[in-house]
Amino acid sequence: MHALPRYSGLFGHDERTPESFWVSLRYFNRYRIALAGLFLGIVLVYGDALNLGSHRLDAFRAVSVAYLALGAGFEWLMRHWRGRFNLQLSCHVFVDIVAITLLMYASGGIRSGLGMMLLISLIGAALVAPRRLTLLYAALAAIAVLLEQSLWVLAFDAPTANYLPPALLAIGCFAGASVTSWLAQRVAVSQMLAQQRGRELESQMRVSQRIIESMQDGVLVLDRDGRIAQHNPRAQRLLEADTMIGEELAPRLPGFGAAWQAWRDRRPGSPWSDLDMAGRGLRVRFVETGADSEFCVLFLEDITRSREQAQQLKLAALGRLTANIAHEIRNPLSAISHASELLDEDRGIMDRARLTRIVRDNTRRLERLVTDVLQLSRRDRMTPDRIDLKAWLPTFVEEFCAIEQVPPARIALDAAQGAAIEFDREHLRQVLWNLLRNAVRYAGGGPRSVRLELRTIAHQVQLSVIDNGPGVPAAQQGQLFEPFFTTDSKGTGLGLYLARELCATNRARLDYVDDMAGAHFRIRFREAAR
Repeated sequence: MHALPRYSGLFGHDERTPESFWVSLRYFNRYRIALAGLFLGIVLVYGDALNLGSHRLDAFRAVSVAYLALGAGFEWLMRHWRGRFNLQLSCHVFVDIVAITLLMYASGGIRSGLGMMLLISLIGAALVAPRRLTLLYAALAAIAVLLEQSLWVLAFDAPTANYLPPALLAIGCFAGASVTSWLAQRVAVSQMLAQQRGRELESQMRVSQRIIESMQDGVLVLDRDGRIAQHNPRAQRLLEADTMIGEELAPRLPGFGAAWQAWRDRRPGSPWSDLDMAGRGLRVRFVETGADSEFCVLFLEDITRSREQAQQLKLAALGRLTANIAHEIRNPLSAISHASELLDEDRGIMDRARLTRIVRDNTRRLERLVTDVLQLSRRDRMTPDRIDLKAWLPTFVEEFCAIEQVPPARIALDAAQGAAIEFDREHLRQVLWNLLRNAVRYAGGGPRSVRLELRTIAHQVQLSVIDNGPGVPAAQQGQLFEPFFTTDSKGTGLGLYLARELCATNRARLDYVDDMAGAHFRIRFREAAR
């Protein structure tokens, strides 16, 4: 919250004075001119019949004329000189105090009731003056009222008991000026805060407008009847329309009417709807702007280009994969071909057995490679299922230890709490089997050398596979999940790559975490719906 404008000295020149202060001072001076003109007109027409000027009619007339002339002079000064606002305001208030006090004396003192006019002047000044000046004006008014009463007591032998009304008026001057100044400052602070928020809102609106205009997706704002209230240039290009404001979107976008009605009725389904327009695929998404809002935001996405880019990426990945497969197949084929040529020669029994073993080992290697490639090609064939990991993991670990001939004591399972996930059961089995096989291969042979840790953090299920082996060197961590990268001469290099692809297919994420001496692989699952 900003403070009120600080003035360089009470009566110094300050260009930061708000324009509204000058407007208020001008209207305040016009009130002064009207009041002086009213007093002068009354005494010129009725004399002292209305008790105005009842003590000194000539003095009342002279003060009214001077008061009117000074008001006119202040009007001219404000039009031709905009400087030293506090000095001009102080002159106005000082003239009011002197003039009203003299008019009150000429009309018989405090009983004339003209002292109440001082309160109006003080309250009007307190609206635009700093608090210190406001208290100064109140003090001057109180002194003037008490001095005027003292003159009646000393010069005209008025009773001293008559000091009570002037004293109450002096107290009223301080109270009225102080309360008005406090309220005015509160209003001024609120006004400045509102202006600051308005500038911030305007800046945010400009930034938002620039972002919306530069978005690759079309953005439309629709009312309850499906009419377009606002749109960005991208939406105009996607819909191939010149003007759209106020028009219904349904005639321009085939199939939109049904999607719009389904969304309005809140039917279950995806917030995305794929529509076709002149052979182009458009995807629309509705966004609610609030329960009480009469508008909704619609996003248009041209999925034709996205499909083409995805197809190009798939073709590029397929090309790299094919080249790597050809490279991986060449070595075992060469070994098999060389061994078969040697078998045609007249070799001894020992040589024939060694050559037969080479053919058999390389055949198995090719079989593993083909199996991994087939699994990779079938990764999109998934059947999501709700799996309680705390109940499923012990059975899996027992099966793994039996088939891979691993002592059960080497694998420790830490599942403190249950966690349900959505994952294809066969895919999860392949991923964990691959991770555990690698962990067992590189871990030490003692008990609890491999750990499975199950955690739930902020509604996210995390399963870690940790071993106490040497870990993965920093230079190789960036290549861990690349296809055909392996440090095992008998491996295909597709295990971790396939594991990450299967996790991505099931909307999970597999990462290597370099936070300990051994290897640490972590899977982040999406929690199953309750």
